[in-house]
Amino acid sequence: MIINIRVDHKFADIETLENTGDDLKKLFNEFKNEFSINEYVEINTCNRKEIFIHNDQCVFNHPLLDSDNDNLIIHYGDSAILHLLKLSSGLESMIIGEDQILGQIKDAKKKSYDEGHCGKVLDLLFTKAIHVGQVVRNKTKINRGSISIGSAAVDLAQKHLKDITGKNVLVIGAGEMGTLVAKALNEKNLNAIFVANRTFYRAVRLAEELNGEAILLDDLNNKLIDADLIISATGSPHIILNKERFIKTLKNDNSEDKCSLENDNSKYNYLLENYEYKPMVIIDLANPRDIDENVKDLGIKLFNIDDLREIGEKNKELRQKEVIQANEIINSEFKLLKNSFKTMDIEGLLSDIRIAMEKIRKDEFQKAIYKLEHNTFKKLINFNFESNNITNNIKNINTNINTKNNINTKNNKNNIENINNTINNDNEIVDFRDMINNQEKIVENLSKSIVNKIFHNISINIKQAALNDEDDVINSIKCIFNYE
Repeated sequence: MIINIRVDHKFADIETLENTGDDLKKLFNEFKNEFSINEYVEINTCNRKEIFIHNDQCVFNHPLLDSDNDNLIIHYGDSAILHLLKLSSGLESMIIGEDQILGQIKDAKKKSYDEGHCGKVLDLLFTKAIHVGQVVRNKTKINRGSISIGSAAVDLAQKHLKDITGKNVLVIGAGEMGTLVAKALNEKNLNAIFVANRTFYRAVRLAEELNGEAILLDDLNNKLIDADLIISATGSPHIILNKERFIKTLKNDNSEDKCSLENDNSKYNYLLENYEYKPMVIIDLANPRDIDENVKDLGIKLFNIDDLREIGEKNKELRQKEVIQANEIINSEFKLLKNSFKTMDIEGLLSDIRIAMEKIRKDEFQKAIYKLEHNTFKKLINFNFESNNITNNIKNINTNINTKNNINTKNNKNNIENINNTINNDNEIVDFRDMINNQEKIVENLSKSIVNKIFHNISINIKQAALNDEDDVINSIKCIFNYE
């Protein structure tokens, strides 16, 4: 059975996603303790956490498949398979048709494989899912245009800043999401773009692509007050930016003798007024979140993944035709995948049958070679006898020549004819000997050809029985070949 347990943006806001992550892990550990699960793949993105499990011991009415946690979604069997196919095709994304999920699924499969818990069932499932995602994008227009969480975030910023032309932008995080955001921003005519990352070389690499400036995450304060727009997408498990950090930055930038203010809000307002800044916009794309909600107290406009839903819905409406086409492809590929699973179940049986047939072939091959070698021995005795005839006829000719001055034409003619006849017979024997030199190869190739043709027909019939769900036929064959 294939099981999928998840929490995603469809049924949970960002706060629920953060809080339910531990519940997901707890349920997964219960599955592992109950069934000793060794085959699983985890998918973690900014708006979903999922685990796909393969286990043949779990039954459909097991209590673990009916969790009391309303925030967790549990699918199994066909529904779990179809969910992954739709997920890889971009149909389950907040931004319908986005390409990033396909890469994330590939990475999840590779990670599982490298860690040793992606077996042949999940390998087949995820390989098919990746294939389906590629086919859907090639045969439909589901991903046409600049669509991603990153581009949606830029659209959101554009909406609230009216125009980001000539603005200073700070991107926190140089991973996949940060890169998407930065590239979407690069199409705008910005005044400056800064890239902050804990690993500096990654910030440098991305900044070079964007003609921007790279900074260390520890030096973030130096650029905070210069930014009109901040977009954060790190993998940090903790808050990296809050009200207190902003206030500390503002205090360092404004001495008390320059401006004596009574509270933090007035300091921030003074900063905006003094430098003629428009209100700052921050978009937090991380899960868990990078930015504390309390920055709103400073007059900052803060948005997160939940605020992209409106853009996602509009994008979905524009792609309804492509969604229908994608579902048709998914349903067709799903049937093929189901057949692949059925034939996978009998691979061991077919392997045992093939091994048994090969053993019979080798035994019979040895018997055939023995018989051929025995017959060859008789032929070689005849060959020696005929060779002696040639020698005797030649001696007769020599005797006639030596005892008479002229050749006894009649006798010699007979001797020469005997020699020619014998030589012709010997040529046949020599040709036969050449053939015997290759007899093992000929017989082996012939036996392999026969067995392959017989096995081919047998395997086709067994596979067809499996595809037709003829369990009685499969069980009978298993009994005949002692397959457990």
